[in-house]
Amino acid sequence: MLNMLVVAVGAAVGANLRYLISTWAAQRFGSGFPYGTLLINVTGCLVIGIVLTLAATKITLSEPLRLLVVTGLLGGYTTFSSFGYEAFALIGGGNWAGAAIYLAGSLSLGLGAVFLGAGLVRLLGG
Repeated sequence: MLNMLVVAVGAAVGANLRYLISTWAAQRFGSGFPYGTLLINVTGCLVIGIVLTLAATKITLSEPLRLLVVTGLLGGYTTFSSFGYEAFALIGGGNWAGAAIYLAGSLSLGLGAVFLGAGLVRLLGG
């Protein structure tokens, strides 16, 4: 139960940070390009790289703290950080083929799923 609570708290904070940064970026740079999402994805990748590398090499991170920061906060902020770190881990482990499949599959299947979902809505008269 504690794990679910810390994930929920972290996710609420992360989602609100994402909203604030997206809103700020749209007001500052305009909404013609997803500047906010780009900034969020890059900063989320930076933070997950720092936190998980420190946890693997320099510091002990308790499970509740890892869940709060990585799963909750960064998960609410952006799942792209998890995507980036998982690709990094595959490459770092020497699994280049797995990394290529994961990267290409995530991007192409994810984009394909967006098109499929949008097409289904249009097909059903939405």
